[in-house]
This record gives sequence, C-alpha cells and structure tokens, in this order.
Amino acid sequence: MTMLSETKTTQLYRVFIKATPEAIWEAITSPEWSVRYGYGALNEYELRPGGRYSGKATPELQEMGMPEEVVDGEVIEVDPPHRLVHTWRFLWDELAAEGPTRVSFEIREIGNGVSSLTVTHELENAPQTAAQVAGDVEGAGGGWAYILSDLKSLLETGKALEVQA
Repeated sequence: MTMLSETKTTQLYRVFIKATPEAIWEAITSPEWSVRYGYGALNEYELRPGGRYSGKATPELQEMGMPEEVVDGEVIEVDPPHRLVHTWRFLWDELAAEGPTRVSFEIREIGNGVSSLTVTHELENAPQTAAQVAGDVEGAGGGWAYILSDLKSLLETGKALEVQA
C-alpha cells in the first residue's frame, strides 16, 4: 500500500488487491462487509447523487466516548464498480467543527484478477481531520493506510488483520 502524497490537504492512497472491482465495490459500500475490516464501522450508503452516507461506531468505540454515528456525508458521484465520491465529516469533538471533506474511491481492473483501489481524501481547511485520517494522531489508529491494508487482507485471505493500528 502506497501513500502517494505527503501533503495534508490532499491525501492519496493506492493499494493493489487480488480481487475484482465488483468485490472491492461491495466491500466498500455494503454494511455487511464494512463491519469486517478497518475500525468495524457500519457504513451505509444511499448510492445515488444526493444520497446519504453514514458511518456508525462499534459498541466498543461508543464505550470509549465516540458517538453512535461517527461520520456522515453526502454521495456526490456513483459509477459502480469503478467510482464513488462523497463528502466526509467527523461528528465528534473539535473535528466536527472543521466541516465536510471529500473522499473519492477509484477502482480499476489491472489484470490477472488484480485491481487497484485509489482513495483520494481532499482535506483543505481540515488539519485535525487530515492528521486523523493520515494516522498521525497517537492512540487514534492508523487512518486510511490501516483501513486499506485491512480491506486488502480481508479480500485476499478471508481474514482481517485483527489488529487496531
């Protein structure tokens, strides 16, 4: 997994996964899959422009003080299984005050059963959110790098990493 940009205003990550674009799309957009990797958030999408995006915290994260709904947003663009764009807004503490940022998922079939997944997170005027999703906040996890590594592991082996970064 590669972080292609070190800037804080735009973070770009790419991972190559031995899976079809359809399988990757399903893992990103399906609540049944989203609870199995990363931080175990129950992600729900209304897959249409103007639709709602919601990420709900696990009971364990709620016990640590997180709200039930950790992140929300609005779907901007949907092109299954190749492209998904939505806004992203953390809903706790001072991070909520930074307002929405923008996340894009690009899925491309490479060949021989391998696809690339590129995540671009546009974070202008959101320095605390940028630090959080970059994995730079001590004790707050590994951000996008961890989530995408865990997704890759789950799709290729059937098992998540089972480690909180």
